[in-house]
Amino acid sequence: MKLVLATRNLGKVKELTAMLNTDRQLESIQILSLQDFPDAPEVIEDRDTYEENASKKATVIADYTGLRTLADDAGLEVDALGGAPGVHSKRWAGDDATDAIRVQKLLKALEGATNRKARFVAAIAIAEPTAPNSSDFVNRVQVVVGKCEGHITHAPAGNSGFGYDPIFVPNGYEKTFAELGDTIKNQISHRSEALRLALKLLYSEI
Repeated sequence: MKLVLATRNLGKVKELTAMLNTDRQLESIQILSLQDFPDAPEVIEDRDTYEENASKKATVIADYTGLRTLADDAGLEVDALGGAPGVHSKRWAGDDATDAIRVQKLLKALEGATNRKARFVAAIAIAEPTAPNSSDFVNRVQVVVGKCEGHITHAPAGNSGFGYDPIFVPNGYEKTFAELGDTIKNQISHRSEALRLALKLLYSEI
């Protein structure tokens, strides 16, 4: 069985592939990404929720490739910012902003804030391609959500991971995701929690 990861983000591909490859029940699955489909359409993440964005990406790419597709949408929610950047986490500092620019914008927005509680949220959608000449959308996409609570540091630390990882410390730890490294992060992150739930959907088809 083939499974397409609907992303061009190499960091995300690495993270999802590593988590999937630790599960022996999935050894029969060939994992692909949009790197294997260079002409795949760019899916605009313009929905209001993580679940809607993940579902949109999964269904569009499933129909393009004709293969079962896994897509995710994730964001960082900061209490002192009213839940921002949230679903706009990737584009919060501009469409072409680097991870470093996003991190610095967030730290600047939190200057003087005593409440630095935050959480990462991830929605994972698994979609089946639409059968030829069929308009049946029932049960073609299923979505699960995972969360990881923590707080925002005052300065970046660590070189692992991507996105806001250098300034997020998960509850129960004293180091950022970027300091903890991939092995620990992949065990406790919002995406790993969502993926564990998503695997239950895959098991029923293996």
